[in-house]
Amino acid sequence: MTDLFFYGTLRYAALLELVLGRSGTDLDTFPASLAGHGIFAVKGEIFPAIEERAGHVAHGVLVRGLSNEDVAALNFYEGGFDYDLKDVMLQLQDGTEAVASVYFPQPGLWQTGPAWTLEEWVTDWGALTLRAAQEVMAYQGRMNASEVARCFPSVRTRAAAWIAAQARQQDPDHDLAEDVVVHAHKHAHLNFFGMEEMDLQFRRNDGSLSPVMNRCAALVGRAAVVLPYDPVRDEVLLVEQFRAATFIAGEQSPWMWEPVAGLVDPGETAEQAAHREAMEEAGVALDTLEPVAQVYPSSGASGEFIHIFVGIGDLSRREAGGGLASEGEDIRCKVISFEDLMVEVDAQRFLDMPLMTAALWLARHRTRLRKAKT
Repeated sequence: MTDLFFYGTLRYAALLELVLGRSGTDLDTFPASLAGHGIFAVKGEIFPAIEERAGHVAHGVLVRGLSNEDVAALNFYEGGFDYDLKDVMLQLQDGTEAVASVYFPQPGLWQTGPAWTLEEWVTDWGALTLRAAQEVMAYQGRMNASEVARCFPSVRTRAAAWIAAQARQQDPDHDLAEDVVVHAHKHAHLNFFGMEEMDLQFRRNDGSLSPVMNRCAALVGRAAVVLPYDPVRDEVLLVEQFRAATFIAGEQSPWMWEPVAGLVDPGETAEQAAHREAMEEAGVALDTLEPVAQVYPSSGASGEFIHIFVGIGDLSRREAGGGLASEGEDIRCKVISFEDLMVEVDAQRFLDMPLMTAALWLARHRTRLRKAKT
């Protein structure tokens, strides 16, 4: 049996229960503190780190009597972050001391910032972390901690998208608790994308339930798509890049002409992502964004949700762009007239649906946008 001291996100009872796969009422817990240590936010991350610092006290919870299975689950969850267990002497509320193990980050692994508080973290990141942990723990015994750690950024992106979907308006004509029955739910694949599989029934139009069906969905997250448009010059900017998905599907022209596009990071708005991606991919600083649509581009197969914009800017003033090498991007851009864009649209030469959507919206609103710049 093992005694562990939790100072960070695993102090959140719901997260600890999810990782261990059992109720917190079964755990032997005690408030405890570790003198000479502080808990600090990690820059660029949504979790804290503990550091040895004079004059600080790290408050947390001691959990006694954890089983080998419990520790294996915790090592799987924490192991991907390069945390190691180390024994420390804790102070308990009754004045006694106790020895327990603590997950410490490797020295120099993280750059820390201000003091971290659990309450603020739960408000900002608790729900996202729970959703992400569900996906992560589904792969215990199927992947190792390092393999899963490489996927953590995309896992969090999908978790943020799921939370955003839950916040959208509920279908007034259906009660999901009664009209969809899930018999089995499997996390089928984890990498940059996720694949989930369900055996389910849905309420048919005649009021009966459908037969049990097996269905899968490719889960990506939320994406921001923006077609840069210069209303003064009446020009748009397109980007071209190789798309592995279209190549895998058998496409003979897998280099796709598209609008600027990218995933919305956790904690980021779609508008912020659109501005960021326009600079990263095309070197364009957009003045304003015109909302076009918020849609699922392929609702029969993919859970990706996209926010489409037309971005207003001066396309004669561009920086390097080209995308991020760290994300495997190799992007070229071209600026064409609106008339040339519509010739290509009418000739059905574009294979990217968001580009077609943005172009057709622009055709409807172009006059208004041009008048606003005169």
